[in-house]
Amino acid sequence: MEFIGAGLAIIGAAIGAGYGDSQVVARALESMARQPEMSGQLRSTMLLGVAFVEAVPILGIVIALLMIL
Repeated sequence: MEFIGAGLAIIGAAIGAGYGDSQVVARALESMARQPEMSGQLRSTMLLGVAFVEAVPILGIVIALLMIL
């Protein structure tokens, strides 16, 4: 049961990260299309947002591995 729980945690983290990243990038590209002069600032903000979104699945994987051990 521990392995099933760990697998579900990793799957949930991967799906959540994929969806979150896609939303961040989609909104940033939409904003860049509307205001091209802000693309530099939007790009740096987008990368910071993606980094924050990716932090949650990393924690999920760590918790899943701790469940196994």
